[in-house]
Amino acid sequence: MKNQPLKRVVVTGLGALTPIGNNVTDYWNSLLAGVSGADIIQQFDVSKFKTKFACEVKNYNVEDYFERKEGRKLDRFSQFAVVAAKEAVEMSGIAGADIDKDRVGVIWASGIGGMITFIEEMKNFNDGDGTPRFNPFFIPKLILDIAGGHISMKYGFRGPNFSTVSACASSSNAIIDALNYIRLGKANAFVVGGSEAVVTEAGIGGFNAMKALSERNDDPKTASRPFDKDRDGFVLGEGGCSLVLEELEHAKARGANILAEVAGGGMSADAYHLTAPHPEGLGVILVMNNVLEDADMKPEEIDYINVHGTATPLGDVAELVAIEKVFGEHAFKLNISSTKSMTGHLLGGAGAIEAIAAVKSVMHDVVPPTINHFTDDPAIDPRFQLTFNQPVHRTVRAALSNTFGFGGHNASVIFKKYEA
Repeated sequence: MKNQPLKRVVVTGLGALTPIGNNVTDYWNSLLAGVSGADIIQQFDVSKFKTKFACEVKNYNVEDYFERKEGRKLDRFSQFAVVAAKEAVEMSGIAGADIDKDRVGVIWASGIGGMITFIEEMKNFNDGDGTPRFNPFFIPKLILDIAGGHISMKYGFRGPNFSTVSACASSSNAIIDALNYIRLGKANAFVVGGSEAVVTEAGIGGFNAMKALSERNDDPKTASRPFDKDRDGFVLGEGGCSLVLEELEHAKARGANILAEVAGGGMSADAYHLTAPHPEGLGVILVMNNVLEDADMKPEEIDYINVHGTATPLGDVAELVAIEKVFGEHAFKLNISSTKSMTGHLLGGAGAIEAIAAVKSVMHDVVPPTINHFTDDPAIDPRFQLTFNQPVHRTVRAALSNTFGFGGHNASVIFKKYEA
C-alpha cells in the first residue's frame, strides 16, 4: 500500500426510518415539502414534563418488520438500525451480489444505545421484592454495538464490525471510519449509519434538566427554529438511517448504481466545555478545514452545507461565525440549511439522517429548507442564504454535513457528484 493512491469511495445504498418518513423516498419528499415531525409524545405520559413533544417515528409497528419473537430481542434503537440497513442494502444490491463477504463490514453508531431496555428492566426490578429477576436479553439489548452485530448476522458480512460513540457526531464518525477503511484497502464495502430511541422519561427529563430542549408546548410543529430570533432549544428526535459505502471499482465491477462520491471526512475536538460550543468556534473551524483538506477541495467548490443547526441560542450563531471564517465571501454564496427543523435531533443518528439529505441534494440539485423561520436574528449576518421555509433548486456539486456532539466532538463529511 505504500505510496499507492487512496481508493475512491462511493455511496450505493440509502435507508431511512425517520419522524417524517419511513423510507428514503418519503423522508426526502417530506424534507422538500417542509414537513415537521414534531408532535405530542405518544410513548409515555408527558403531563408532568416541561417538554411534552418530540419527533417520534410514526406508524411504526415492530411486527410489520420482525417476527414477534425476534423483535422482542431487540431494543427499539436496534430495530430502527436493522430496518434502515435493510433498505440501504436492498437499494445497493450488495447482499445478493457475488462478492467476498469477508471484506464487507458494518459500522453502526448510537449516542446512547438501549435506553428503553434499561428503563424497563430497572422499573421491573424496583417494582419487585428486590430479587434480581432480569431478562436474559437485558445486556444484549442494551449495548449499543449490538445493532451492528444484528446487521452483520442478517447478511453474513464478516468484515470489520464496531460502533462509534461521539454523542451527536457518532454516525458521521461511522461514515468517516468506513471511508478510511475502504480507501486504505482494508475492506471493499461497509453498511454504516446510526440510530437512536431515547424519547423516554429519562431522555426528555434529562435534557430538560440541562435546559437544552424547546418548551414550546403550545405549538410543537414550529418548535424547532434554527436561526430564528426566538429559538429556545432543540426538539428530540428518534429513528435510524443507513448508507452503503463501497470502493469505486468494486461497485463498478458488480454494476452498482452509484449515487454520489464520499469526497472526505474531518474530525476535531473543541477541548473547551461539556456542552457549550467554543466561543471562538475553534473546533468547528478546524473540522471544516480538515474535511476540505481531506477531500482536496477548495471552499468555493461547496454549494450546500447541512449544518448542525440545533436551534440553540449559542450554537446556531457560533456555527455561522465559523463558516464565515472558513469560507470567506463564499459563505454568502452557498446555501445553508438545518433539516433538524423538520426531523428534530436524532443525537447519534444525526450524522446519518443528514448525510442522506446531503447525498440527495447532490443527486437532485435541490437544497431542503430550514422551516419555522418567523423572525430574523439581528446577531446573524443577513447575507447568509439560510434557505428559509422553501427548498432552493440550484446546482449542488458538493454538500458538506456538519455534526457536533456534547464533549466537544466535531465531525464533517463531504459528498460530491460522482464523475467517472
